[in-house]
This record gives sequence, C-alpha cells and structure tokens, in this order.
Amino acid sequence: MGEAIAFYTIAACILGFAVLVVATRDTVHSVLFLVLDFLFVAALYVLLSAPFLAVIQILVYAGGIVVLYLFVVMLVNLKRPPEDHSAAQRQSWVGFALAGLVLAELAGILTLGNLAPAAGPNMELSDLAINNVERIGMLLYTDYLIPFEVASMLLLVAMIGAIVLAKREL
Repeated sequence: MGEAIAFYTIAACILGFAVLVVATRDTVHSVLFLVLDFLFVAALYVLLSAPFLAVIQILVYAGGIVVLYLFVVMLVNLKRPPEDHSAAQRQSWVGFALAGLVLAELAGILTLGNLAPAAGPNMELSDLAINNVERIGMLLYTDYLIPFEVASMLLLVAMIGAIVLAKREL
C-alpha cells in the first residue's frame, strides 16, 4: 500500500513539473522545473528497484543535458520581440491528425496489450534488484552489442558534424 502511494505521488509530481516546464514563461525557470522532473523520474527508478538507471538519470539528464540547456538559454538572446510573421504553409490539421493517430495507437496498445504474452527474460524481482547492474552489462555486451555500437557510431558522427559546423563559423 505504501509503495502504491509513493508511486502515485511521484507520478503526480512528474506530471506536475512537466506541465510547469511547458507552461512557465521564463525559460530559466522552465529548465529548473525540468531538472526537478528528471530528479523525480530518478526517484521513480529507485522505487522500481533500478538504482543504476536512477544514477544514470541523474548524471546524464539532470547533470549533463540540463546544463547544456541552461547554456543555450543563457547564450540565446530571448529578450528580443517576437517576429510578426505567420507561416502561410503551416498546416495545423496535420498535427491534430498525427496526435489523434498516436492516441488511437495508445488506446490500441492499452486494450490489446493484455492479450499478448509478456516478452523478456524470466527473472524474479528480487534477483533483478540484486544484480541489476551486472544484468544490464551482460545484456548490453551480448544480446544488444550491435545496437549499442550503432548508437555509439551515430553519436560519434553527430559530434564530428558539430565540430565541422562550429569550425565553419570561425
């Protein structure tokens, strides 16, 4: 019962801070609400017995990505007046159609998701909590080695592209 209350409290905080990220007019406050949102997601990982993911969430997202966002927010001049241009080719009905399609897909997953058997390795919850980091490492370097290497190559190409674009401006 206590875990359910903690889960719903953390989930409500995550949703509340996500709404504040979008609704706040000040961009620095929006980034700070994003940090709080990421910290509550890390708390949710701890509640779900995934401490490795919680630490990675704090280090990568709440530490690295948000600092990058803050640098961008502080370097971009946000005090200038907005442009009076409205795009004639903007098609808002496409956005509404895609949003409806995503909601229909979510409804299909929720209704038909219980019919399919759950996929994944057969692990007990206590075994998962004890050897969480070891199991992630074994799966990452055995079953998911190729996707892991592809992701690292994509990040390397993105980093080289950013360096090339930055050197052109100098």
